[in-house]
Amino acid sequence: MKKAFACILLALAPLAFADITVTDVKGRSVTVSGVPERVVLGFYYEDYLAVAGPGAADKLVGLSLSTWRDWRPRQFALYEKALPRLKSVPDVGSTDDGSFSIEKVIAAQPDLLILAAWNYDALGEGVKKIEAAGIPVLTLDYNAQTVEKHVASTLALGKIMGQPQRAQKLADNYRLAMQDVAARVAKAGPSDKKVYVELAQKGPETVGNSYGDTLWGALIEMAGARNIAKGQVQNWGPLSREYVIDQNPDIIFLAGSEWLNRPEAVSVGFGADARTVNERMGAYVNGRAGWRQLKAAEGGHVHAVYHGGTRTLSDYVYAQYVAKQIHPEAFADVDPEKNLRDFYEAWLPIKAEGVFMATYQAQPQGRPAGAK
Repeated sequence: MKKAFACILLALAPLAFADITVTDVKGRSVTVSGVPERVVLGFYYEDYLAVAGPGAADKLVGLSLSTWRDWRPRQFALYEKALPRLKSVPDVGSTDDGSFSIEKVIAAQPDLLILAAWNYDALGEGVKKIEAAGIPVLTLDYNAQTVEKHVASTLALGKIMGQPQRAQKLADNYRLAMQDVAARVAKAGPSDKKVYVELAQKGPETVGNSYGDTLWGALIEMAGARNIAKGQVQNWGPLSREYVIDQNPDIIFLAGSEWLNRPEAVSVGFGADARTVNERMGAYVNGRAGWRQLKAAEGGHVHAVYHGGTRTLSDYVYAQYVAKQIHPEAFADVDPEKNLRDFYEAWLPIKAEGVFMATYQAQPQGRPAGAK
């Protein structure tokens, strides 16, 4: 019996060291010499952990830390507790603020560097220096917010990390969920509802970004409503206060997160408090000139959504939530919050506990939001 088992191990051993070639979302052919054991990760942290599975964190020898720890601090803290290895992974900097260090990446001696497509574009010629050092570079793109690129990114990542079956299950889960959203929207028919999304990061005094063709904009398009930012911004950018008032949206989504040092942000996400979320939304509704008279405010259709939930393999739950506000009857039996909790339970080492989507509850005049 022992001899037979040893023979099986010997037969399988060459597979672990066989070249693996994938095509990434940039159409680039990427080859690694066996399943990578040393990985530098530039973005898409949760997707990497979900696809690569147990032990994925132990392979990390470098992280673009700030776009995880600083953008999603409570989320990162939970992962750091669940995966102690994260406490000792070196920071290689971020392309977002220009601190990304090619030298640190090369010094880490990874078998693979994983970048978001926007990381790759920001590095420009720097990618060639990394590849010249013998480090393969794989690009993923969940920012485009399309089923095609979500699936392609997931399958490429799964194959290169030696988890093709796990990746296939995740890709199928995503594709089927989004197909269901599309089918329900198609059955409900087109909507003339106008939708406005704003990144609620700096408080009501500062107008945050809205989204045209990507992220929340793509989800609104999929939900069959009219995104008032479409044609005004391409990827993202702020809309003027006057334009929003003039458009008089039927539904408003305030995209919040766990940002550090943002005391007026709509503080949505892991560990978020429902009362605080409602108060922060109320500051926008009641503090912005003309907002209380908007159709969205008068009709009770101002919502908070977790900005960290877009561009991920679980973002179909936000597609469900957005579509449910536009077509409530068509999605009456869909519970996006439960579906989010179920996703984390199935694929990730932490639980989805906090506030990830919420509807603003207006308070009687003269009574502050959240007061008892």
